[in-house]
Amino acid sequence: MRITEIKGYELEKAQSNTSEDFFNRSEVSFEDDGVEKTFHVLYIRYFDETFAEFIPQMQQKEDPVFVMGDKQITFKDLVAITCLIKNPSFRQRKRIYINTKEELAGYFEGIDIPKLKEIFEGLQQHGEYKLTAPLHFLGQPSS
Repeated sequence: MRITEIKGYELEKAQSNTSEDFFNRSEVSFEDDGVEKTFHVLYIRYFDETFAEFIPQMQQKEDPVFVMGDKQITFKDLVAITCLIKNPSFRQRKRIYINTKEELAGYFEGIDIPKLKEIFEGLQQHGEYKLTAPLHFLGQPSS
């Protein structure tokens, strides 16, 4: 799988009677077996404020999670790529919705957050990152 773009952003109200401003979207664009795809994760914006609660292994407890030159990588940038790493079958889906902390925490469980920086560095330096071993991003269990 060749990752070509990762981004996260806050949704904005399209109309006054909608609730988009309570949600964030995280996206990963990638090429899988020659087919270009984008995977979207919609989740409740409040989780951005509380992510340190359910991802205790993170050294950085607030956004940005990483800074690379002038680019800031925030929590919302990490959500979709983390879901793809934890559940490779999501490559066959276009979108998922996460509405509980427990579900979101499950996707981050065991993920080695500092190693994710490799993906963003590859995108910044080469415009792509070849994800060949998702297990590389899982932390070693503590004994």
